[in-house]
Amino acid sequence: EVWMDGGIRSGQDVLKAWALGARGTLIGRAMAYGLGAMGEAGVTRALQIIHKELDVTMAFCGHTDIRNVDRSILLPGSYPLA
Repeated sequence: EVWMDGGIRSGQDVLKAWALGARGTLIGRAMAYGLGAMGEAGVTRALQIIHKELDVTMAFCGHTDIRNVDRSILLPGSYPLA
């Protein structure tokens, strides 16, 4: 099982990581910014924003369940082949 850490700044990044095979993401930077700006409420708000971005991006891709997301949502050539 792969989890991705580093470079996750939005719901779009979470979805791309999932599509590439990650089964989780770590989003420390967003939480740190939220904490610095508004304390605990800022962390909560930052996570709410990322969750909303993820929901909207999934809807744009025609998905309502992240378990159904795979590499096919990505544009060919928009990610490195490994």
